[in-house]
Amino acid sequence: MALHFLLLLLFAVSFVAADEEPFIGVNIGTDLSDMPHPTQVVALLKAQQIRHVRLYDADQAMLLALAKTGIQVVVTVPNEEILAIGQSNSTAANWVSRNVVAHYPATNITAICVGSEVLTTLPNAAKVLVSAIKYIHSALVASNLDRQVKVSTPLSSSIILDSFPPSQAFFNRSLNPVLVPLLDFLQSTGSYLMLNIYPYYDYMQSNGVIPLDYALFKSLPPNKEAVDSNTLLHYTNVFDAMVDAAYFAIAFLNYTNIPVVVTESGWPSKGGSNEPDATVDNANTYNSNLIKHVFNKTGTPKHPGIAVSTYIYELYNEDMKPGPLSEKNWGLFDANGTPIYILHLTESGAVLANDTSNNTFCIAKDGADPKMLQAALDWACGPGKVECSPLLQGQPCYEPDNVIAHANYAFDTYYHKMGKTPDACDFNGVATISTSDPSHGSCLFPGSVGKNGTLGNFTAPSMNSTNSDSSAYKFSSDLRIRSLLMVAGFLLWGVVLL
Repeated sequence: MALHFLLLLLFAVSFVAADEEPFIGVNIGTDLSDMPHPTQVVALLKAQQIRHVRLYDADQAMLLALAKTGIQVVVTVPNEEILAIGQSNSTAANWVSRNVVAHYPATNITAICVGSEVLTTLPNAAKVLVSAIKYIHSALVASNLDRQVKVSTPLSSSIILDSFPPSQAFFNRSLNPVLVPLLDFLQSTGSYLMLNIYPYYDYMQSNGVIPLDYALFKSLPPNKEAVDSNTLLHYTNVFDAMVDAAYFAIAFLNYTNIPVVVTESGWPSKGGSNEPDATVDNANTYNSNLIKHVFNKTGTPKHPGIAVSTYIYELYNEDMKPGPLSEKNWGLFDANGTPIYILHLTESGAVLANDTSNNTFCIAKDGADPKMLQAALDWACGPGKVECSPLLQGQPCYEPDNVIAHANYAFDTYYHKMGKTPDACDFNGVATISTSDPSHGSCLFPGSVGKNGTLGNFTAPSMNSTNSDSSAYKFSSDLRIRSLLMVAGFLLWGVVLL
């Protein structure tokens, strides 16, 4: 046991992050009754500034459409072709010639997935999986593309047993005859372990043991965090726990420096009667928080600061997918390119800010100082002459009653009143411009397109209106009092906990 933990410690010290910056990509499934033309798909990718995609095949038309876009592409050897490729070096060479060499470098192919979840969905092909991977890699070497194009195979997280606490995790030992040579290959070629992680299924199958907030990346109080009793590391979400479980499972087999890339993760926006948590709100919360988690470079408790690049499952809802209703509803967009929901994103650049109406909004920056937000809110509702009455109790934008939500409304109203100039969305550095519509419920922000396609109402107050001035100051005064009471309450709560 002492030797095992020494190896784990050595792994933690020697782990090296991948060279490139962490990224968010998307998976592109094609089980749609009205699949968009490849040029339409690429147009959507460009509009959303998506720079990384994973295909479940190597469709020639899609690869041609992706040419000269700079988008980094992962192609896939379909599961049904693995047996043939795993038994024939020439078959593998032909596949690489037709699907990679013929398109590279115009199409920026960066990796090849050899199958998907082969060990759990196609066990009869498991015995030739590593051979198929090596034959594909040999074909890349012969074409001088082995440094540009990595080779791996996506694994289901279900092959990791005893996954909590993460430090006790190990791979299903019956799969070691495949996993050991696979890890040998990944380490020797500088490739990465591809892992599919679905906190939705972990939550659904836990019979209430896993809290929904823990699955959705929602903030948890310290006493609700999961603690690894061996390492004393605190876990605030399922995703990080599963990634670290993979790292510990790799180390358990005495391998180091094999990074993890999450090839699939997401949350369904709709489900059957037995899937009550497959909702638009939960899907939006999970994917928004996942994107922010990756771009913030939070990392995991085992590897803080080392973010795990992730491909969201998936770009489109696939209405032809077999299985329960949720299987058809993992997409960010419908077949027409209309977003299923507007992701709540700030500070993540324009990547997947999936409001296709081209509207912009001014909102509070993530992590902005609450006192500075309060001061900016007071100014907007006072000297800034913003009509803040919708934020009063009983009005459409009163809830949620916190300084961030109220600042969002006041900032955005001022921003639109001033003609959406960049200078109008600064507020001493606590505001930022976003393409994600912050409207919620009956609270429509200026410029927002409501569910019925109508614009949110916006009336700029008269610049010399004394009535709006006085009501704004009264409102901001009330808000300051509530803010002080809130802070006092948190301080008292902290004293009680201590």
